[in-house]
Amino acid sequence: MSDRGAVGPVPFFDLKRQYAGLRAELLPALEAVLADGRYVAGPAVTDFEEAFAAYCRVPHCIAVNTGTSALHLALLCLDVGPGDEVVTVAHSFIATAWPILYEGATPVFVDVDPRRFTLDPAALERALTPRTKAIVVVHLYGQVADMDPIMALADARGIPVIEDCAQSHGAEYKGRRAGSIGRLGCFSFYPSKNLGTYGEGGAVTTGDAALAERCRRLRDHAQQERYLHTEVGYNYRLNSLQAAILGVKLRHLEAWTEARIRLAGEYDRALAGAPVTVPAPCPDGRHVYYLYVVRHPRRDEFRRALEDLGVETAVHYPIPIHLQPVFRKLGFREGSLPVTEEISRTCVSLPLYPEMPPDAPQRVAEAIRRVG
Repeated sequence: MSDRGAVGPVPFFDLKRQYAGLRAELLPALEAVLADGRYVAGPAVTDFEEAFAAYCRVPHCIAVNTGTSALHLALLCLDVGPGDEVVTVAHSFIATAWPILYEGATPVFVDVDPRRFTLDPAALERALTPRTKAIVVVHLYGQVADMDPIMALADARGIPVIEDCAQSHGAEYKGRRAGSIGRLGCFSFYPSKNLGTYGEGGAVTTGDAALAERCRRLRDHAQQERYLHTEVGYNYRLNSLQAAILGVKLRHLEAWTEARIRLAGEYDRALAGAPVTVPAPCPDGRHVYYLYVVRHPRRDEFRRALEDLGVETAVHYPIPIHLQPVFRKLGFREGSLPVTEEISRTCVSLPLYPEMPPDAPQRVAEAIRRVG
C-alpha cells in the first residue's frame, strides 16, 4: 500500500461545524427553556413530540432519554417477558439486544441480507416459533429493511414488529417513513445521529393510541395520576433542553438528508472501479446515509493506510452481537451467521456528514485508489 502525500485531513465527523451553523437558532431556544423553568416535561418536549410525529407521519411520538430506553419501553408495552423469544439481527449496536435481556426474554439472532445488511426475511421465517413474542427489525446505516415480506410473516402469525430506527431518521420504504410501519418505532438522538441531541435522547413512535398512552405512563414512573402508580415504572423522560435542541435541528433535517444523499452519490461515482465494494443501491425507498459503508478484504491494513493519508474511518460493527461474550450462553459460535460475520470482518465506514466539503468524497476516493 502506498504512503505518498496526504489527501486529508478528512475527519470522520465534525459536530463543531454543525453547531457553528446553528448557534444563532440554538441559543435563543435554550434561553427560552431556561427562562421558562420547566426543565422536565416542559412545553419544549411536547412541541418536539408533535413535530417529530408529523415528520414520521404517525399520530404519536413519546420522547424519552435514550434510544435504548425507547426499545425497552416498546418491549414493555408488548408485555415481553421470561420465556418469550424476540427475533432480531446481530449486525447492529448492542443496544438493540439489551432490552430483550432486561425483560428476561431470549434474543434469537438471525442473519442479514447480503445487499441491504438488514434482517433477511427468509432467515426470519426459519426462526419463528410459538414462543416468538416480537420481532425487532433494525433499519441499518440509513436504509429501511425489506418490510413487506417481514410484515407479511409477522401479521400472518400475529407477532408485533418493532422498528429500530436509531440510524434511519427520515428514511423511507415504498413511501412510508421509518417508524411508521411496525407497531412501534424506536429512535435514538445520540449526537452522531442524523438528528441528534447534544447529549442523549430517544423517542417511540406509534399509530396505536393505547400503546402510546402506556409508553407515556411508563417513562414517568408509571404514574396513572400524580403519586398513583399502577405498575413498575421508569424514569425515562427527555429533558426540556435536549427537546429544544431537537426542535431546532428538526427544521434542518430534510436539508441535511439531501446533503447526505448528494455526498453518497459523489462517493458512488468517485469509487467506481476502486478496490472496495460500495453500498448496493436502495431499490424501494430513500436511503438517508447515516453511514456510507464500503467493504475491503484487508480492512485493518486498509484503514491504517487511509489514516496515514489523513482520512479518518470507523467500523460499525467489528464484533457481531451474537459473538459478544455476554451472549455466549445462547450457544452461537463463529459460523452461526455467515453473512453477518463476513460483513463484520470487512466493513469500513467512510467520512460522511452534511457539512463535509463537497470535494471530500473525491479526496477520499483518491486515497482509496492509492492504498489499493
